[in-house]
Amino acid sequence: MDEDGDMDLFFSNWNNKNPTDRLFIVSCLVAALVGILTIAYSAFQWRRNINLSWMKAIARSKKNPKARHKVPVAPHTWVLESVSRGKNFNCCVCFNTTGPSQTLGPLSASDSFLHRCSICDAAAHLGCSSSAQKDCKCVSMIGYERVMHQWAVRWTEVSDQPDETSFCSYCEEPCSGSFLSGSPIWCCLWCQRLVHVDCHSSMSNETGDVCDLGPFRRLILSPLHVKELNQAPSGGFLSSITHGANEIASTVRASIRSQSKKYKHGNTISTGTGNSGSTGDMSTESTADTNQAVNGSHEIEENCNGAVDVDLQHRDADVDNKLDSKPSIQKSSSMNKKEESLRMKQRYELIDLSSDARPLLVFINKKSGAQRGNSLRQRLNILLNPIQVFELSSAQGPEVGLYLFRKVPHFRVLVCGGDGTVGWVLDAIEKQNFVSPPPVAILPAGTGNDLARVLSWGGGLGSVERQGGLCTVLHHIEHAAVTILDRWKVAILSQQGKQLQPPKFMNNYLGIGCDAKVALDIHNLREENPEKFYNQFMNKVLYAREGAKGIMDRTFVDFPWQVRVEVDGVEIEVPEDAEGVLVANIGSYMGGVDLWQNEDETYDNFDPQSMHDKILEVVSISGTWHLGKLQVGLSRARRLAQGQSIRIQLFAAFPVQIDGEPWFQQPCTLSISHHGQAFMLKRAAEEPLGHAAAIITDVLENAETTHVINASQKRALLQEMALRLT
Repeated sequence: MDEDGDMDLFFSNWNNKNPTDRLFIVSCLVAALVGILTIAYSAFQWRRNINLSWMKAIARSKKNPKARHKVPVAPHTWVLESVSRGKNFNCCVCFNTTGPSQTLGPLSASDSFLHRCSICDAAAHLGCSSSAQKDCKCVSMIGYERVMHQWAVRWTEVSDQPDETSFCSYCEEPCSGSFLSGSPIWCCLWCQRLVHVDCHSSMSNETGDVCDLGPFRRLILSPLHVKELNQAPSGGFLSSITHGANEIASTVRASIRSQSKKYKHGNTISTGTGNSGSTGDMSTESTADTNQAVNGSHEIEENCNGAVDVDLQHRDADVDNKLDSKPSIQKSSSMNKKEESLRMKQRYELIDLSSDARPLLVFINKKSGAQRGNSLRQRLNILLNPIQVFELSSAQGPEVGLYLFRKVPHFRVLVCGGDGTVGWVLDAIEKQNFVSPPPVAILPAGTGNDLARVLSWGGGLGSVERQGGLCTVLHHIEHAAVTILDRWKVAILSQQGKQLQPPKFMNNYLGIGCDAKVALDIHNLREENPEKFYNQFMNKVLYAREGAKGIMDRTFVDFPWQVRVEVDGVEIEVPEDAEGVLVANIGSYMGGVDLWQNEDETYDNFDPQSMHDKILEVVSISGTWHLGKLQVGLSRARRLAQGQSIRIQLFAAFPVQIDGEPWFQQPCTLSISHHGQAFMLKRAAEEPLGHAAAIITDVLENAETTHVINASQKRALLQEMALRLT
């Protein structure tokens, strides 16, 4: 009541005032507001000018002969990028903004594109990039005794930085930009440490500018051991403009092809083929053209930084499968040609790595569910040696990266993608016949990420960012435990037992019926409208929508009478209400659903599920509505059997999916048998068993390095550890 009385008194006094007085008060308030906004804008401009002066000071110090140090030089790897109005960068040559000059109206050609370095993230105008200093990350330092600091401007705010790197590595004072003034800051491109420019000369005199590669030195491929095999000629200003024009034309062509593909995408469904995406995706290849390096050929970008534009559907399985049907002489000749092709593509060779090095080989699938491959590649290029990072593409698979690391005794693999990408990389590793195959970690960038979930890497990139970003992921990879994953071969046979097509390989699960239909509908929708699948959340929304369509449409009501399931030679009865059968190898399905549920004590005649016991689990589901209830935990799948050998006869055409890769299969027999085991990396949990497994893994690798045990003994010990510590 008192507040209402005060308000009434205020309005009463205000109405009683002279109009001139009221106008004066309003004018004062407006003037005060304008003054505050002016001060805030001036402070913002002041801070911006200070930052710009810092950059210019750094540029002058680099041009000063007295401040020049004997460190390797490397040109920037320019990539053409379109300019958005809300995102401005400062040109690393002229220091002017690279944003559009006009606030309204269409953008001119020079304002529509800029050059971004795919390694250090520097930006430059199209006309300035050819004059940029060669101060990018040098991937090869052959001839140097030690790695030298490469000091450069930090052009972007990097979120993947340890807390201690925010202080000057010499004076230990904060390196955050002062509001008033302060010394300019350099950042080492290798160890990510910061130093004030004013402190650099003193630090250099004391340490000799030697870099220890920072906290991830074991994972970083040291430039001291990277030998450049050949040098492609670099282009000048005219070459830069020419490549830029070609990339703009490629962008336009890619857009046209992408639009035309929507109309050319037929309604016919691939029948009897193992991969409905076997047809070449021309729009993907055209888009990849826009990621070529401007100063130099596409081969430089492709091999130095692994620039690839991966479409998961385009595997080279067709080539390998054709080889299986040819005589052994032709197969050997083809393999030699393939190896020769890989050798010709290499621009670098790895030599004389230290015994304790565990370099990380990274594969990125930018077409996976989250579609953040470009951002991940940029961030990993900053944290690691760029030649460790490869993007997969329809033109180039994991073989190029694995061939580069073929002589490294112990290395680890990080796959940034979904379950299908992981399977692709595991297939490629198996074909290389490593004496000691590298273990594989997963950065979950797909939609379901089921294998990443069971290996404790998380269910998506969101969980990774919440736990500390890529720095935390690299730390977990270095201290991860090696475990075993069963791999299964799926042979597709006719009713007479004749092989209809090359065998496929399963890591997670195989589905027939209603769940595979949802996956196939989503796959076709992705092919027609790839722009709708721009993040993990929207992908799940689209999955839910497609699943809801099938709730009322009971397409598979006759499913139990159109399939026959045998487990270890014994026929298993399929329930009458079943509309699908799932064969599971891991304890996660459809983004985290536990189909088997080991804690369920109602089934006394079944063993717990394990991904390395060489046994598969078979369950049934009763329609799309049942799938939805499984997703939210309101129902359970029905257990049918466990076994080592499974045969499923299809008496009608059904959708089938393996690890999320769907196709439409004509009547046949699916024969599933154990194929082998792969080494995987599991994030060590906080519990003692997790740390113990990680420590034992490191001890066994060191024992193999010092020839205390051989590769086969290490493999047997790792298998025993995986069985006993899980």
